[in-house]
Amino acid sequence: MGKRQNAEAEKELSPQTIAEDEQKIAAGERVYFTVPARHNERLQALVDAINRDEELYQLWRCANVNAVDRNRMSDHGPVHIKIVANLALKLLRLLADAEVPLGVVKDHGLDPEDAEVVTVLAAALHDVGIAIHRENHEEFSLILAQSKARELLTGIYPVRERTIIMAEVLHAIIAHHWDVRCYTTEASVVKVADALDMTHGRSRIAFESGDVNIHSVSAQAIDAVHIRAGGDIPVEVEIVMANSAGIFQVDNLLRRKLHNSTIAPYVRVIARVVTDVERKIVETYVM
Repeated sequence: MGKRQNAEAEKELSPQTIAEDEQKIAAGERVYFTVPARHNERLQALVDAINRDEELYQLWRCANVNAVDRNRMSDHGPVHIKIVANLALKLLRLLADAEVPLGVVKDHGLDPEDAEVVTVLAAALHDVGIAIHRENHEEFSLILAQSKARELLTGIYPVRERTIIMAEVLHAIIAHHWDVRCYTTEASVVKVADALDMTHGRSRIAFESGDVNIHSVSAQAIDAVHIRAGGDIPVEVEIVMANSAGIFQVDNLLRRKLHNSTIAPYVRVIARVVTDVERKIVETYVM
């Protein structure tokens, strides 16, 4: 894949773009799925197919009804999917630039561009099972994802390659549960990217609905997540906190997913409070 000279490869979804997408969702408008496909024609064809698929978009919306409206959890719909896909793709490209082996390349003789397709499609489908139920949603996602992946990949790949991609996508979906072992870099970046959608604006629902606990409070403490090349290590993840309560979010959620992936040796996580005075999150807590 080689080193990328174009700075576009290192761009992150901006907080403004995410906020605009959330406003569109709230207004009942469509949010389109986008990632920086660059010169990967198969990835761009996949993105186009995803954006044409009304059924998939509705599954994302149904998942959000179960997650947000019925369980008072954070967003698991179109905006979450877009964020996870972009984070996972960025992680994959940084690792590929550092010559970390990619599953479909090493084991199936496919191209690095195909690893990007696996990563993005797995991110797009990893939470569709929440449309059925939040509990055990990884398993339910497999039920919906198998036929949907075949539909989306038809016309992009012949049968052999399509079958390989489908199998790798399904592996990444089941392995995004924190305690399921990842076999590939592609599955690992989806698993870790899922945990990195953690900033306070993204996790406000439970907190604002009055569910004040260590999970909701710690999530409110995360201001930003940045991913970049680490110099002496392929990937550095910086988590910017306004309150040290965010350490729970990092240590309890991100750590266990990262450590149960194949990419832990290649990723350094730095969490820091960047203000002299920590932001007050809870005035009083009464049990």
